[in-house]
Amino acid sequence: MAKTSNPLLNGYGVSNAVTNKKFIIKKYKSGTVICKYPDMSGVVRSGAQLDEQSRFKAAVKYAKSIVSDPVLKAQYKPRPGSSVYHSAIKDYLNG
Repeated sequence: MAKTSNPLLNGYGVSNAVTNKKFIIKKYKSGTVICKYPDMSGVVRSGAQLDEQSRFKAAVKYAKSIVSDPVLKAQYKPRPGSSVYHSAIKDYLNG
């Protein structure tokens, strides 16, 4: 990891499309660092991890359907300090 004080990188997010998945900019309390993009190609997930991943995908699909429908979004009561999207994901996973 390399620390940076470059004003172009501090305080701004850089999308993966811009970096072409070569590096990641992480912001910590102590400062901003530039890291190599993690290689997850060799990771073998367990059955429980795959089940949880598919459950989370379903939760995201549910939340996006609520946010995209103005009537449902207006009727949905989000949790205090949270958006409708994040509240819908949490409700799906806990319900």
